[in-house]
Amino acid sequence: MNAVDWLLAVDEPAVRDLARRDLLGEKQRERVLEGPIVQTLLTEQSGHPYAKWNGAHWRLVSLVELGLPAGESRALTAYESVLAWLTGEGHRRRIKTIEGLTRRCASQEGNALAVGVRLGLAGDPRVEQLARSLVGWQWPDGGWNCDKKAAGYRSSFNESLPPMWGLHEYAYATGAEWARDAAVRTAELFLSHRLFRSVRTGEVIHEKWLVPHYPPFWHYDAWQALLVLGRMDLLRDPRAEEALDLVEERRGSDGLWRAATTWWRVPGSKGSNVEVVDWGSRAPSPMVTLNALRILRVAGRDA
Repeated sequence: MNAVDWLLAVDEPAVRDLARRDLLGEKQRERVLEGPIVQTLLTEQSGHPYAKWNGAHWRLVSLVELGLPAGESRALTAYESVLAWLTGEGHRRRIKTIEGLTRRCASQEGNALAVGVRLGLAGDPRVEQLARSLVGWQWPDGGWNCDKKAAGYRSSFNESLPPMWGLHEYAYATGAEWARDAAVRTAELFLSHRLFRSVRTGEVIHEKWLVPHYPPFWHYDAWQALLVLGRMDLLRDPRAEEALDLVEERRGSDGLWRAATTWWRVPGSKGSNVEVVDWGSRAPSPMVTLNALRILRVAGRDA
C-alpha cells in the first residue's frame, strides 16, 4: 500500500492536510476545524490544565500538532489557563535550585512554549518568559531534570525533549539566537547518545525508546526525538543513522506504521489516563505513519 495515499484517505481532515503539506509540498486546503478529532479535542477539556489527559495543556499540544490554525479563539482561551498556571507566582515559587542546578519538570514549559508559538503568541511577554526560564534552568549537559535527588549533571531525556521542541519553535518564529543555541545544546545531548544508547557502555538505555508512541505527551522515545531534530534540520548528522534505521525497519508489510504500547487508554476505558479519541491503538496509526514519513523525507530516505 502507498502510505501517502492511505493518509490522504483517513477520516480526519487535519491528517490529510498535513500529509499534503509535508509529504507532497502542496498547499493546505482542508477544513481542519471540522474534523472529528479536532472537534473533540477542542471541546473535551476539564479540570486543571495538567490533568492527564483531559487538561488544556495536553489537548493543546495534540491540537497544534494537528495543524490547528493560529489564533483559533477556543484554543486561545484554553491557553490562557495554561499560562496562568505556568507563569503564576504559586507555581514558580515552588521551583527549587539544589547544588546550583534548577530541578524543574521542564517538559511542562517546553510543551506550553511550543503551543504558544504555534497559536501565534510568540510575541506575548509570558511566552517569552517560558522561553527565557527554560534557558536559565538548562543543565550543563544541555537538558533539564526535576529529580531533586539526582546527583551529577545527567539530565532527564523525558524532561528535555519538549523544551528542545519549544525553544526551536520560539527561535524559528522570533529569530532569537539564544533560544536556538539552547535547543542545539539539547540536540547535542541526544545525538551524543545516538538517541538511545549509553555513552559509557553503548547499551540501549531503555527498550521503550526504540518504538513509537503517539501522543508522546511528556515521554521520550527516539521517534519523537527524530521528528523534532528533523524540524531543526539536524537529521543528516551521522549519529542519527541508527535511529533512522529503526524507523525503516518498523514499517509494516502494508507499508504503514503502528504505535507501541501507549501511555493512554482508549475512550470508554475504566481508570485513569483515558483519552477522548483513539489515536490508533489496534490498527495502523495515522499520526505515527505521518511522522515516520516526515522523518524519512527530511533525512533523505523517502525514496
